[in-house]
Amino acid sequence: MQNSLKKIMAFVRSMELLDGYNATPLSYLSVYRTESKILQMPPDNMPYLFVVLDGSMHLYTPSGILDYVAGQYSVSSIDTPSKGNVLAFSENQDFCAFSISFNLNEVHEVMMEIDGGLAKQILDDAVPAKIMEQADKSVIDSIHSLLSNLDNTIQRDFMGRHIKREIIFQILCGPSGKHFLQSIVQIQQSGEIYELNSWIKENYRKPFSVEELAEKWNMSIPTLHQKFKSVVGMGLLQCQKRLRLTEAKRLMLDENKNVTEAALEVGYESISQFNREYKRMFGKPPKEDAQWLRESVKK
Repeated sequence: MQNSLKKIMAFVRSMELLDGYNATPLSYLSVYRTESKILQMPPDNMPYLFVVLDGSMHLYTPSGILDYVAGQYSVSSIDTPSKGNVLAFSENQDFCAFSISFNLNEVHEVMMEIDGGLAKQILDDAVPAKIMEQADKSVIDSIHSLLSNLDNTIQRDFMGRHIKREIIFQILCGPSGKHFLQSIVQIQQSGEIYELNSWIKENYRKPFSVEELAEKWNMSIPTLHQKFKSVVGMGLLQCQKRLRLTEAKRLMLDENKNVTEAALEVGYESISQFNREYKRMFGKPPKEDAQWLRESVKK
């Protein structure tokens, strides 16, 4: 894997990269480069793989802070944040990553061809650790194979489709397999709710009502409540609250915002309400939690 990663980085460094997402001859493959501490994650209207190439990052999710170093990847899901943070820059003082998007049909085709026993193992978290570890490494090797065909216009599209299927299979067999599988099933079962969830991620700072969203998505209020909770696992306003509080945590830790600044920036008008809801979600008042996190990072 390390050898493939070095070759991938040599290829990336040979490109003239602009700040942000850079297109490649394959429409589903983008190279991301930034010198900013704030990362813009790919749009999540399609499932995607976000592979760290040079530097490291962390993502703030409602379930915790997840760190990724070169060679590791994040798979999009319902609670994937729209922004991340650079944890450490490369020797070139930038951060580089690959984004590979998948359409539902591609993932569904691979899922349909998986042996029933393996599918059950994935859903039961029963894939042997050795196989998961090998699948994880193979993702990087397959990306290197994908890049090897970029300049060959005859083979590029054909080989790209097959290598992309390999990558999907390896993700499913790796540590993120169950998460990825469940996310795809959720999107297939209720695509409009996935779109609504993406809209909330973009607009969670603004006040909105369930009535407004029901009208916007042409559903009755009970149907919207039932569908959203079934797919996302929580109510609409609870989802908004979790996004606000998770972003507030990020602002205090990574941008050194104080409690009031963070609360106002994510859309709270009442600081006392923010304090109560933050403590209820994270177990500590915001100021104490931010201080504890900073001290933990230094150790």
